[in-house]
Amino acid sequence: MRVLNLHDWDISTPEAGRLQRDLASSVVRSRCLFQTPRSIAGIDVAVDRLRNVGRAAIVVVSFPELELIEVKVSEGNLSWPYVPGFLSFREAPLALAACRLIETAPDVVMVDGQGIAHPRRLGLASHLGLFLDVPTIGCAKSLLCGMHEEPGMERGATAGIIDQDELVGVAVRTRNNVKPVYVSIGHKCGFADAVELVLHCSRTYRLPEPTRLAHLAAGGKLNR
Repeated sequence: MRVLNLHDWDISTPEAGRLQRDLASSVVRSRCLFQTPRSIAGIDVAVDRLRNVGRAAIVVVSFPELELIEVKVSEGNLSWPYVPGFLSFREAPLALAACRLIETAPDVVMVDGQGIAHPRRLGLASHLGLFLDVPTIGCAKSLLCGMHEEPGMERGATAGIIDQDELVGVAVRTRNNVKPVYVSIGHKCGFADAVELVLHCSRTYRLPEPTRLAHLAAGGKLNR
């Protein structure tokens, strides 16, 4: 899978904050050459904080069948400390290393993390989306910024996430009576596209299948 070379990772936290704001202006928040995908990738990173080691996984599944096609992982030391709001500088290098190993270039990438639902509008999904230059969706398990009303308890119910009077994401109920996931634009997609694909990929579990499988692979529980 092709990965662009946008910037170096060895920078200070203040420099990283300025870079996030600059890169956020390059995120495309609407559908861009977005056709019905034939394959979707899921990305997740598992971190051992005691050893400061990470394991990133990318899993590609067919669409709409969601059958497993390919799995690749990358392990290594983490050069950045854990700093809230700067997760991508800690995890993206390993995730991109895993992406370089994938032979089946996906049409859409779904990331276990935030897209523009981020204080500087550049979470892990948006950061990776710019490096990969493909439609990218953030689907996080928890809320990083903003507020939302409680969506209905039925599958498919949604509620907008608002931060500083801006719509930055959508809380989506993927199963009846379970906690919602938090969906946001990563790059080259709109909110409606992102929510539709997350719901289509969430058939049995709370998490969509691409990122659920990536979570298993990052934890060493899925091999191909």
